[in-house]
Amino acid sequence: MSYIYLIVPIVAVSVAQLSKFFIPQNKLAWKLRSLVAYSGMPSSHAAITISLSTIIALRLGFDSAQFAIAALFTLLSLRDAVGIRQYIGRQGKVLNELVGDLGDDSYIDDSYPILKERVGHTPKQLLVGAAIGFIIALLGHYLIV
Repeated sequence: MSYIYLIVPIVAVSVAQLSKFFIPQNKLAWKLRSLVAYSGMPSSHAAITISLSTIIALRLGFDSAQFAIAALFTLLSLRDAVGIRQYIGRQGKVLNELVGDLGDDSYIDDSYPILKERVGHTPKQLLVGAAIGFIIALLGHYLIV
């Protein structure tokens, strides 16, 4: 039954990513690229890592080495999704503005690609993604024997 540790996180991340397509408040809603977006509501980072940690805790226990590894991985991933990625998005915005201020020049357009400005998650997006991951893990635990 070890496949559950793979299936549950895959289902959780799939639900999170697919839901981005249908949430009207996302600027990505109704666009196919929302299926692979790095940001937006909900956080797929949170969904996949929380679901993995939760299913391990439910199946192997909170005192297992596997849960400790998954919990540390989850904390690192969520910190990155909120903190570092938002910082990278702000840098991308500033650099895009600086390149835009240089004026129209084919060399500049060819040499400096437009950087992504939305690569991080807000705490609210993280919380909703975590809820999805937790619920999917609970369903997986109780429905898959």
